[in-house]
Amino acid sequence: MNKIVRSWSSALLHNLHYLYKNMKLINISTKAPKNLDKLQIKEAIMPILEKISERQRILYAQAKYSLLIVIQGLDGSGKDSAISSVFSGVNPLGCQVKAFKAPTEEEKAHDFLWRVHKHTPARGMIQVFNRSHYEDILVPEVENLVNNAIITRRYKMLNSFEELLQENNTHILKFYLHISREEQNERLLERTTNPEKFWKHDDSDFRVASKFNNYLDCYEKIFKNCNSPIWHIIPSDQKWYKDYLVATRILEKLNELDLQYPKIAK
Repeated sequence: MNKIVRSWSSALLHNLHYLYKNMKLINISTKAPKNLDKLQIKEAIMPILEKISERQRILYAQAKYSLLIVIQGLDGSGKDSAISSVFSGVNPLGCQVKAFKAPTEEEKAHDFLWRVHKHTPARGMIQVFNRSHYEDILVPEVENLVNNAIITRRYKMLNSFEELLQENNTHILKFYLHISREEQNERLLERTTNPEKFWKHDDSDFRVASKFNNYLDCYEKIFKNCNSPIWHIIPSDQKWYKDYLVATRILEKLNELDLQYPKIAK
């Protein structure tokens, strides 16, 4: 990887939380810096994906650690594409993806974490959440489905839940894919005109999109109240930039783990 690209991306990712901690999301750029070269970044991501694949094979074989990757974002922010791009080369035996939609009647009959906890990763596994336990704060708060006292208690429960996972050797990465209102609108409209994307369209998407600022406000509260482990805010108007940042941080996390192939037992 180009040294300039490597040093720049590493510095950005390590400072992401601190740069954005006290800023309004509406004031944070959703685009790549103008001085970045698209082709250079697309070339730089290829060896990163190869190394993710290598490290994941060791993670699976060692079965000591697990990795939970939480991907949140508004409709059209590129959650699906990030997952398909970043995990294109991993061993399917060691990686699972769970997409959380509106809870079923059975799920609503249990506590709100019941449907989530059973999908947390076993040791050796990477588990990707496309949306996650944070939906049970976002939707109820923005849609006024529960009162503030319940939301406040849920923040504490989510922190305890993640603490429990981390105490059991599950490492957690949380990404918020940050998209502009203009880009979101273009992508939602494309779902009504591009036959390859008709399947993604839902009539309610535009109603939810009309509450764009309400969702940003709610995310800001989540970042403030549930920030251990920290959230990574990923500018996502450009797919190539979003995928590169997500892949870079995942590889950094895998490199932080003491991953070793098991030795033959004697």
